[in-house]
Amino acid sequence: MMKLLCIDGGGIRGVFPIAILQAMEEEFGKPAGQLFDVVSGTSTGAIIAASVALNTSMEELMKKYETYGKKIFIKKSKVGLFKSVYSDRYLRRLLKHAFKDLTLGDIEKPLLIPAVDITHGKPYVHRSDFGFSSKNELSLNLWDAVLSSCSAPVYFPPNNVNNQYLSIDGGLWANNPSLVCVTEALHHFKTDLSAIRILSIGTGQQNIDFSIQEDKHWGIRQWLPFHFPSLKVTPKLLDLAMDLSSESVTYHCRLLLGDHYLRLNTELSKEIPFDDFTYMGELKDMGRQVFEKHKEQIAAFLSES
Repeated sequence: MMKLLCIDGGGIRGVFPIAILQAMEEEFGKPAGQLFDVVSGTSTGAIIAASVALNTSMEELMKKYETYGKKIFIKKSKVGLFKSVYSDRYLRRLLKHAFKDLTLGDIEKPLLIPAVDITHGKPYVHRSDFGFSSKNELSLNLWDAVLSSCSAPVYFPPNNVNNQYLSIDGGLWANNPSLVCVTEALHHFKTDLSAIRILSIGTGQQNIDFSIQEDKHWGIRQWLPFHFPSLKVTPKLLDLAMDLSSESVTYHCRLLLGDHYLRLNTELSKEIPFDDFTYMGELKDMGRQVFEKHKEQIAAFLSES
C-alpha cells in the first residue's frame, strides 16, 4: 500500500490546504509528513509539499504565509502586460529562509515538484533522492526547485536555474499533481494501481466569470482584465486554465482509482485571485470546515494498511 499526498497550486489560496493539514496534525498527533509515503505539490503546493517532506509543522508554515503574503504580493509595476506584476524577491527570501541550504539530495522523503522548462519547451519534475535522479539534479537547492514551480507567468518572472534553463509554474501542465504521482508510483516504485492511495487537496474551485456581454469583441482586456484606478491585472485566462487542469486530473484519477482517490476541495463563492491575501482568514476557516466535514474519511484513509 502506498499513500500519496498531492497538493494543488493556487497562490495565496495555499492557505486552504495548509489549514486542512494543520487540522490533521492536531487530530492525529503527528507531522503530516509521517502520514504519507510520497508527497507532491505544484506552485504554492510545492512550498507546502516541501515543508511536509521536512516535517515542518503546518502551524509554523501558516505563520510564514501570514507574514510573507502581503510582502510577496506587492506590485512591481502598474500594468503587468509590460512587466511581471510582482518581483520574486520576497518569495525567494521566504523560500531561502524556510529551506536554507538543503538540496534535493538531502530530502529523505520521496518528493515530487512539477515545473516547466521553457528554454527547452518541456514539462519537468524535480525529484528528491529516491534512486531516479541525476547528481546534477540532486545538487539543486530545494528552494530553487520550489521557486521554479511557483513562477507563474504574468505574476512572476521565470526562474533562472543555474544558468542552464528558465523555469516557470508547473501548474501549466500539472496544477493538480495527482497524475504525476500515479505515474511515479507505477513506473518508479513498481506499485500496482490497486495499491495506490491518494489524498488530493485543492485550493478552492473559483467561480471565474466569463458571462455573455453586449460587447462581442473579445480581446486581451477580457482575458487579462485590469482594474481602475489601481490598474491591477487579473490574469483570468491563467486562473481558468489552472482550475480546468486541476478538475480534469481529478476526474481522471477518480476513474483510475475509484474510492482510493480522496479529493478535498470546496467551491469558492466568488473569484479569489492567486494574489489576493485579504482572503487568508476566510480560506483558513474553509480549510477547517472541509476537514471537519471529511474527518471520518480522512481517518479511514490514513488507517488503511
